[in-house]
Amino acid sequence: MSFMTLTVPHPTAPFRIAVTRDPATDLETTIVLATTLGLPWISDPATNDFTHLLVMTAERLELRELGPNPAGPVYADFAMGAVAHRRRFGGGRNQPLARAVGLKRGAAPSVVDATAGLGRDAFVLACLGCVVRLVERSPLIAALLRDGLERAACIPDLGPLVAGRLSLVMADGRDYLRKLTDEQRPDVVYLDPMYPLRRKAALAGKEMRLLRCLAGDDADAPELLAAALANARRRVVVKRPRRAPPLVGSQPSFQIATINTRFDVYSLLQAADAI
Repeated sequence: MSFMTLTVPHPTAPFRIAVTRDPATDLETTIVLATTLGLPWISDPATNDFTHLLVMTAERLELRELGPNPAGPVYADFAMGAVAHRRRFGGGRNQPLARAVGLKRGAAPSVVDATAGLGRDAFVLACLGCVVRLVERSPLIAALLRDGLERAACIPDLGPLVAGRLSLVMADGRDYLRKLTDEQRPDVVYLDPMYPLRRKAALAGKEMRLLRCLAGDDADAPELLAAALANARRRVVVKRPRRAPPLVGSQPSFQIATINTRFDVYSLLQAADAI
């Protein structure tokens, strides 16, 4: 895996984060992580001075919410849970995500996931044969994602896939795409910007709530779409809530909808790139 460092603003109040560790983990590694992220390191996880802790455990790196009735920890995991189930039973190349990026007739397009988050869609695409560059602008989310990829690389049946098809870059997706050389341009740029905030139930899931706090509301998504359209070779795919409007700018060439989600596909090759 390859990594690039870029300075990106950190989350602001009321989000106060510190780095700590479980006793069985390496002290120096944890301190280096805190220094890299520009976050305070603490030895006592019981402190009340923070809203969240980034904790290095014996199993993984995880973000924990503090306070009354906290949500469970957030972490990247490609070997267990929903991602593993989706890898085995998600429908292969017939699933909507695969059709949206153009996985057909043996084709495996190169992909830049410019809003990587915790990397779930990118991992599914890699399992289906795509080489995917994951771009994440939040240093903390990138740290969680990097930890998940490094753990997956140590698992015999996942290691070759991670090493051969997934790479992580910490950067703003707009800047990253604009700086690509012609040789570096991917076949597909995949965007999964933060979903529009709903009035009655802002965010049901703990991960989405934390990701919004860390990464912001993606108000620059239309600008990211413009950069994607200017640098993808074949198509740009934008994941949206089914009933949400398309991003501001060019209208999609076609759409692939599921019960709750919709993929807006912007074809750059017109008829030759149809489903």
